[in-house]
Amino acid sequence: MKNLLVALMLLTSLIIFSCNQKGSTILDDKTKVISQKTVMEVTTFNIQSTIEPKKFNERDAKVEANFTKHQPGFIKRQSGVDENGQYVVIVFWESAKDADASMQKFMSDPSVADYAQMIDGPSMEMSRYEMNEAFDAVGSEFVEVMTFDVKPGTDLQSFNALNKRVETEFTSKREGFLQRLTGTNESGKQVVAVYWKNKALSDASLEPFMSAPIAGEFMGTMNQSTINMSRYQTLKSLKHNNMELSKKDKVVALLNSFNTGDQTPISYINPNKYIQHNLAVGDGLAGFGEVMQHAPPQGFSANVVRAFEDGEYVFTHTEYDFFGPKAGFDVFRFENGQIVEHWDNLIEVQDPNPSGRTQFDGETAIVDLDKTEANKATIKGFINDVLLNHQNEKITQYINPTKYIQHNPAVADGLEGFGAAMQYFAENGLVMEYDKLHLVLGQGNFVLALSEGKFGKGEHSAFYDLFRLENGKIVEHWDVISTIPPQSEWKNQNGKF
Repeated sequence: MKNLLVALMLLTSLIIFSCNQKGSTILDDKTKVISQKTVMEVTTFNIQSTIEPKKFNERDAKVEANFTKHQPGFIKRQSGVDENGQYVVIVFWESAKDADASMQKFMSDPSVADYAQMIDGPSMEMSRYEMNEAFDAVGSEFVEVMTFDVKPGTDLQSFNALNKRVETEFTSKREGFLQRLTGTNESGKQVVAVYWKNKALSDASLEPFMSAPIAGEFMGTMNQSTINMSRYQTLKSLKHNNMELSKKDKVVALLNSFNTGDQTPISYINPNKYIQHNLAVGDGLAGFGEVMQHAPPQGFSANVVRAFEDGEYVFTHTEYDFFGPKAGFDVFRFENGQIVEHWDNLIEVQDPNPSGRTQFDGETAIVDLDKTEANKATIKGFINDVLLNHQNEKITQYINPTKYIQHNPAVADGLEGFGAAMQYFAENGLVMEYDKLHLVLGQGNFVLALSEGKFGKGEHSAFYDLFRLENGKIVEHWDVISTIPPQSEWKNQNGKF
């Protein structure tokens, strides 16, 4: 239920279709065009990292059809997604009052609660703009949305005339152009939404526009630091593109098949090459099948809490019922769209730690995608300097000293909690030694490190550490530490790492 209230308060604006209104002209696709000013609501968000986009898109369409088309004041809605996986829902209402009424109704309707849970609430942002024209871009598959403030002292009448000239002198002359809508919100922020027939035709207009004299004149009126430009493919058009599932989608579907019994995700594993690093499982699909044959009567279950993608790798943080409740990290490597290699680390689910945190709770939102490589470099530095070479004086270079949220079952929050755990180890003849860093993977603000060393009474161990970073420093940590069995007990010869 995390973030559900936030999502419910905003998500009423995300659902739409058609309803009867006075003075409306009905077009095909049940889209209405009205002559009065309208309100355009723009809501952006990310979906939860464990949700398959295909399933979200399907649910989005059902909610649209089954709920919002019945709401008074609705004019038109388009939902879309950009190349980074950020979603947008653009809703045209006859008035802000209609949008507010729909929101209140949505919050009390249990039939759409599951839709709200698919969305990462803190990532949501919503703005409303008063528009001088109504939506009339039927058949659009691609939309550009730009928001900005005009420079202080700009004459708005002259700006509005220039804004219109951009359309008449350039945009409307481009192939694939359908409509250009403009408006402002209560604080004076401007919005321009340009609807295109498809993405290719929008792409073809970008460079010519930037080199056109009218573009320089128009951009010169804007406060450059406030410009935000986003481009979205509509979800409805994606249904016709036969899009390949992402690697992350395939892994989540494979793990979810423990719950559903669906055999389709097995096809995501290369039947001729599946290198297994779980030392209790035989190599290849045969080893995977043998485990499934020995499942208990109730079977296995998997709740994927976090999922990430880094190039040819996908890594997940999962709550399992796998011969008992387990916390686990899994890493999958792909070649040519199929899984060819798998690593994991599992441990029994334990009671909350001294700070009351579990092995699974905490932040899930993936942000700062542009900082992935920098964050991976930070974690490499932390493990090399502090954990491998014991340069403890550098610890505050890597860990935020005032905010360090800890999910290790035995360790409390903060550097004080970490220090107390190390003191306990020293006083009781226990060790936590990192000997080798094997792999670092990341997506945005999350980084997973796979390391080898000794733990407890000196047992040969695998360390899987998941870190969340803010502003270049570690602020949250989850881990799974497990003993590596002697080679005589291995069911494959691929090694733990």
